[in-house]
Formats: sequence, structure tokens, C-alpha cells
Amino acid sequence: MTEAVERTASGAILYDRQVISEMSEDRFSPGGWLHAEPVTGALRSSGRGRTMYVGNVPRQFVLRHFIRGGLIGKLVRDSYLWTGEDNTRAFTEWRMLAKMADKGLRVPRPAAARYRRHGVFYTADIITVRIPDVMPLSGRMAVEALHADFWESLGRAVQRFHANGVYHADMNAYNLQIDDNGDLWMLDFDLGRLLPPGPWQQKTLSRLHRSLQKVVTLDPRIHFRPENWEQFLEGYFKASRSA
Repeated sequence: MTEAVERTASGAILYDRQVISEMSEDRFSPGGWLHAEPVTGALRSSGRGRTMYVGNVPRQFVLRHFIRGGLIGKLVRDSYLWTGEDNTRAFTEWRMLAKMADKGLRVPRPAAARYRRHGVFYTADIITVRIPDVMPLSGRMAVEALHADFWESLGRAVQRFHANGVYHADMNAYNLQIDDNGDLWMLDFDLGRLLPPGPWQQKTLSRLHRSLQKVVTLDPRIHFRPENWEQFLEGYFKASRSA
């Protein structure tokens, strides 16, 4: 991966020359592309922010503007306190994705990231390569009842991320994406980190479990039963013991 940084009037752009040979500010706006369409999804799977598919098939990108969530997001929508370039949400996530992609983990390949500084605050955006033919785990659960082999495989895949020290701050039924082969991809690493083993692993599993249970409350037709979670854990801990 070839990292390059270009200075702008109000900030900087970080990008991979092997993915995008040239970058400019207009690429962080839907109007800077010949084709742009919003990311949509059922059961809240499209996320909370301004996220767009940009570019043309066969190679498309995902453009995401960083938006705050939770209670603070009701007061401050997209501004973050400036504590240095390397600490910006966009640069931090870009570099984490780059490390994971280099390890062969199934994550979006980072293309570019930008921050724009406004006094003691900044806003941020990130562009990643679009993963073809994936859908949220929540969507797969709505389509069909997933068999035990799938849930065990999902558990093994999550454990591989944990074995590589990948902490996902919001691992849920939407950020886990499933491709046509039934393989897991993980998205949206805002606030994610690479950490040594610790209690965070169990906390992220508990968060995922709550998310799966919540999806069922949004649509009772969702195919998720208590035994599915047991199958997931069986796959996870089998992988842990054999690592």
C-alpha cells in the first residue's frame, strides 16, 4: 500500500496511490463523480450518516461523511475536537483499514481520507473500495433461516478478527456483511483500534448479541433463535482453542 498525503487549504487528504492515482477535494463530494447514489437499506442498515456509492462499475467506491451518533449527535452533528492530524477520525480509520487489509482480513480497502479544520474543530470523510455483492447480516436473516454451519462459520470469522487484535466499537447486525459465498466482511471502523487480548472481546460479542436480538424486535419475521447464538459461540470458541 502506497500512502500519500496532500495538503489542502483547510486540512489534508490521505490516499493510496495504487487505488486512486490522483486525489482532489471534489472527490469528497457526490458532485465530484460522474455517478453517485445514496446507500439505502432496510431495518436501519444504511447507517446514520451521509454515505454514497460513487464511481462506475466495475470499480465503485463508498464515500462516507463522519457523523456523530448518540446523545451528543443531537447537539453536534459532524464536528470533532482537533487534537492533531494523526488523531482525526478519517486518518485513524484509513490506517487501521490499511493494516487489516494487508493482513488479509475481509474489510473494505481504504482509498482516501480527508479532514477539514475549522479552528479547534474539524470535519472528516473517508472513501473505501466498494465490496461487491454483499448484504448486511440483518438482511440475510430476513431472507432465510440460516443453518448451523453458517452461524458456526460466522463465529470463526469474528474470532479471526479478534485474534488479530481488531476491536470494533460498534459490531452489529449491519456492520457485519455477508457475501455471495457466505463469507463475513466487517465495515465501519470509526473508533476502532488494534488491541492486545482483553475484556473488550467479550464486550463486542455481547454488543453483537444485543444487536441481533434488537433486529428481531424490528421485524418478528427475522430468522434468529437462541440456538443460533449458541452455534455462533461454538464456532467462535472452537476457533479460539485451535488458534
